[in-house]
Amino acid sequence: MRRRFLRAISVTTVGFSVVLGAGCGSPGSGPPKVSGLEKTSLTVGAVPVADEAGLYIAQDEGLFAAEGLHVTIDPILSSADATKGQNDGKFDITAGNAVSYVQDQVTRQSDLEIVAEGSLMQPDNQALYTLPGSPVTTIADLKGRRIGVNVLNNIGTLLISSVLQEHGLSARDVHFVPIPFPELGQALKRHAIDVAWLPEPTASADAESMGLAELTDLDQGATEGFPVGWYVATKAWAKKYPRTLAAFLDALRQGQQIADSSRTAVERAMEKLPSPFTVSPTIAAVMSIENYPLNIAPNIDLQRVQRVANEMLQFHMLRTKFQMSSMLGGP
Repeated sequence: MRRRFLRAISVTTVGFSVVLGAGCGSPGSGPPKVSGLEKTSLTVGAVPVADEAGLYIAQDEGLFAAEGLHVTIDPILSSADATKGQNDGKFDITAGNAVSYVQDQVTRQSDLEIVAEGSLMQPDNQALYTLPGSPVTTIADLKGRRIGVNVLNNIGTLLISSVLQEHGLSARDVHFVPIPFPELGQALKRHAIDVAWLPEPTASADAESMGLAELTDLDQGATEGFPVGWYVATKAWAKKYPRTLAAFLDALRQGQQIADSSRTAVERAMEKLPSPFTVSPTIAAVMSIENYPLNIAPNIDLQRVQRVANEMLQFHMLRTKFQMSSMLGGP
């Protein structure tokens, strides 16, 4: 059992836009690389955390500007907000967790296309936490316990179910309690739950302020290196704005490449986030970060994204097998 003091970001306030102007940085001074853009102003809905480091680096470094794009990043807290915003025309592109996107597609709430792979889970990105002195000290101790998750039947439930199975338990052996991320730590403190699922950055914030202990890392077994985040657009939007999408993805891929090869760049991007999401330099230096794949449409790794639907089926979050190829665009 370990105690961690990684990154700390408050995610309790939304409702403002982060506009890091299209003209920032010298890369934006030249002509656009993709000609004939159908539109040049984009609104991207994304959670301002390290999962989307490539997006923020592309913005900070003027890579979108170099493509002739003016990108506004709207902070969001859930993929449900993301897809609703896309369906309503508020967002052009969103970045969120893969499980939510598959759920929306299967239930036909949305008609989505994965345009880029965002992040792959790494050690200590997501874990289960307890209070100091908790009687829950092993995974076996979870039987009959209350585990707080932000939303039922979503990525947290999936990752926890996988770890439970690895240790001879199942989701039926525990009680999942839905509690919003900002309140999970406090719910643990007042003993409304026994264990909390805390992904970064909530994990670091609560671990630092409450001295929480890590019970188990969820990056293990069947979900090791799990695809956590994707960038998606509606299929209708992708079809209507192909050159704009190509320009966006060109800049994003460069941002992903920088994020995946330079921890320093990720740290700086997190430190530049606006309040209340800013990460202090001290926390940024020790935070756990993901891997950032370079796969953008049409070169999405089908086998990797299919893992999400396969695991969802295994843990009864889907009734039938779902082919992820239906969420990919053409060649």
